Amino acid sequence: MKSGLSLIALALAVAAPSAVYAQDASSEKAKVEKTSDIEPQVRTTKLSGTFGGQKISYAATIGETILKNKDGVPEVAVVTTSYIKEPRDPNRPVTFLFNGGPGSGTVWLMMGAFGPKRVAIPSDARDDGAPPYPIVDNPDALLDVTDIVFIDPPGTGFSHLIGKADPKDYYGVTQDAKLVAEVIRRWLNDNGRWNSPKYLGGESYGTTRSAAVANQLMNETYNDVALNGIILISTVLDFAAGADTPGNELSYITNLPSMAATALFHGKASGSSVEAFAEEARQWAIGPYASALLKGQKLQGEERAAIRRELARFTGLSETYLENADLRVTPSRFYKELLRDRGLTVGRLDSRYTGKDYDSAGEEPDNDPSFYGIDASYTAAINSWTRDTLGFKTDREYQSISGIGGQWDWRIGGRDTNAYMNVTPYIGQALRENSGLRVFVGQGYYDFATPFFAAEYALSRTGIPQDRIEYKYYGAGHMMYIRDEDRHKLSQDIRAFIRAR
Repeated sequence: MKSGLSLIALALAVAAPSAVYAQDASSEKAKVEKTSDIEPQVRTTKLSGTFGGQKISYAATIGETILKNKDGVPEVAVVTTSYIKEPRDPNRPVTFLFNGGPGSGTVWLMMGAFGPKRVAIPSDARDDGAPPYPIVDNPDALLDVTDIVFIDPPGTGFSHLIGKADPKDYYGVTQDAKLVAEVIRRWLNDNGRWNSPKYLGGESYGTTRSAAVANQLMNETYNDVALNGIILISTVLDFAAGADTPGNELSYITNLPSMAATALFHGKASGSSVEAFAEEARQWAIGPYASALLKGQKLQGEERAAIRRELARFTGLSETYLENADLRVTPSRFYKELLRDRGLTVGRLDSRYTGKDYDSAGEEPDNDPSFYGIDASYTAAINSWTRDTLGFKTDREYQSISGIGGQWDWRIGGRDTNAYMNVTPYIGQALRENSGLRVFVGQGYYDFATPFFAAEYALSRTGIPQDRIEYKYYGAGHMMYIRDEDRHKLSQDIRAFIRAR
């Protein structure tokens, strides 16, 4: 996923802040290196713009936070980009945002949705073409209701490990969450914002990170940081719901409504609206289809035929194909099969997009047209904005999508590597222990990286208060904000969420 590209087949130690520090440097080595402290680079630019209909002056600051190990040796440089309304107000809301991956920089949310500038690309699921790409004012940025801090964990954006820092100390669900929580505490200290209303949010694996960071801020330390809200955009919390593993029936259930929405969009199914057809698909998936899948090979005769007919109606695939697939179609097969008769594939991040493969005979697409259709424009925009406008000087390449997902430690709570990861209980605990906390969930109908029904499934489990979770839906995919109407709607929905505290 970018936000999900390395995560679901593409989809960051202690009871004190020293938890984010690696432990393996020898004290002798540390004594030598402590004498050469790294001076963090910080650049501030004063700007103004109109956001949510208000003319606002703000300070844009891009800078490094240097984290050291217990011996004082620098090990991590974390780059944050903050946008703070002026004059400064210590009681104003502040929102901390990151993307996902793991390995995805904040370019997507910053230059696509909530930053003061955005890259203007086609809104109707067409390729972004070649440069130059317009970088335009973004009136949908949230600066009228909150200050914003974008955080790039190490291995994303310009952030990186230093010297002999061990990736194992930082590249993992819990390791990453501890580091991000420490960066947030440092920012609150440095900016005098401890009593500000605080919001935490992410996209794709960034929602996984949000749950894990909230756990670190609110539950895992004695230096408790209470949150007012958690913003989940394109949510993935329970990884069993997206695991296309033989024998795991859950993913077929949670993907079915996304298949129905996609089939309807491309004229392969019939329904009055995407909202109505998706709801019909939800109810059938969790009812008759789930029951049928759990019967396994005992499902026979007319009962099997009836399920096959309905599955064909929802997915737009032929009954012959569905029978050959044993009534279980993985998303990657669906991308290739749905429009095979037109010689096209559909996208994973956004199934409104179509692509043309080398040939039409394969089982899965050559690539994801909804990613290669936008990636160049975002990479150009973030480099132009941070280097040329904000003045950040570095020889490092900006990592829009890096390869650190292959090194990721997915274990949490001491569980072994064969367990499905599920961070939803972190959100449940946070809601139970903080009566002022609310959760916003934004989902695209055409997103297969983080299907909307999988998010609903995860957040409806036992132990999760339901009265403070708010769902909003959009007519695009994983990055719903690339569609102009949805970017505006998402912005308005989150504005209302923050104002309702």
